[in-house]
Amino acid sequence: MTSTSSIETTFRPADLGTLAVIAWSGEPAEGEGAMPFLLAYPMGDSPAGPEAAEAAVRTLLGNNGLTVGTTVHSGVRQPSFPVSLLVEAGHAVISMPPLNAQCPAPPEWLAAAEARGTAYFLFTARPWPTATPGEPVTEEELMAFAGDEATLTAAAHCLLPIRRIRN
Repeated sequence: MTSTSSIETTFRPADLGTLAVIAWSGEPAEGEGAMPFLLAYPMGDSPAGPEAAEAAVRTLLGNNGLTVGTTVHSGVRQPSFPVSLLVEAGHAVISMPPLNAQCPAPPEWLAAAEARGTAYFLFTARPWPTATPGEPVTEEELMAFAGDEATLTAAAHCLLPIRRIRN
């Protein structure tokens, strides 16, 4: 009988370094509206180095029951899903114990999120040191990183319902 347990289960925020989130919407599939995407990634600027940032993301994801690879986790069907997405005042806010991260959402992303009611969230352990938070990236740079097999296979994939603050 074999056991699969992780030796490292303690998430240390300092090892993560800078975490960034970027929002974009994809081209519509036939008969469907555009898909809103969110990508969270470490900058790789952890004091302990990019390898520590990658390990911190993997630990964080594992501690929240998310697998890295090709499985798409659905937060739509699970009321107690550990990741949530709040859209308010033009921002997308991702919450996952023990952290929250947000990014400004472009108008086309907000429209796609409103139309679909869900967003596709990727949280990759692969550092992207050249994509500085608050600085624009070109569509080519985004697609080269977000569409790269190394990025996708180092990521947890989630379909998240859009939540809003209720008045």
